[in-house]
Amino acid sequence: MAREPAYDRDAALEAAMTLFWVKGYSATSLKDLEQALQMRPGSIYAAFRSKEALFRAALDLYAGRMEAELTAMIADAPSALTALRSYLLSLGGLDHCEKPSTACMLVKSLLEIQMDRPELRNVVLAHLETVRRLLAQGFARAVAAGELPQDADPARLARRMQTYVFGLKIQAQRETDPEAMQRLAQDLADEISDLRRAA
Repeated sequence: MAREPAYDRDAALEAAMTLFWVKGYSATSLKDLEQALQMRPGSIYAAFRSKEALFRAALDLYAGRMEAELTAMIADAPSALTALRSYLLSLGGLDHCEKPSTACMLVKSLLEIQMDRPELRNVVLAHLETVRRLLAQGFARAVAAGELPQDADPARLARRMQTYVFGLKIQAQRETDPEAMQRLAQDLADEISDLRRAA
């Protein structure tokens, strides 16, 4: 009978994700991982093979949750455009943020990881492309529902909104005034509302 591992893989991966999210890939040492995961180096490598493989698994966990949240928000809302607007507004809430960091782990990783690590960059870029496609699906739904003109380009609008998201997440790393962040998110969300076809 196979021996059960002496650690909780899900809990270890959750701890690794939080650590990488806060500190970044390069600044996270093996000692940091030992302390966060409460595992010895040999156990970490036996479970996840390498720091890079662990980081990739952490990225997948983070991105999977982000993608599921966005998918549900668009699917559950009666109006796709309203859902997209609400998503932007949710990114401005520094004062009630319960997450480990106000930064987006994907954006932070893309800015940090150099071109000499193409495998990691490609993982980040693939997840960002998935998010862009989800945004495009939301805009396509808005076009189909008559919220946007029939000649609106969902892919172009998705790139525009993803740029808004990048900007908000980067600004959140340097902004300490919750009201200023909320106003910025409101301004960008209003631009999404302004796309709505006039009745």
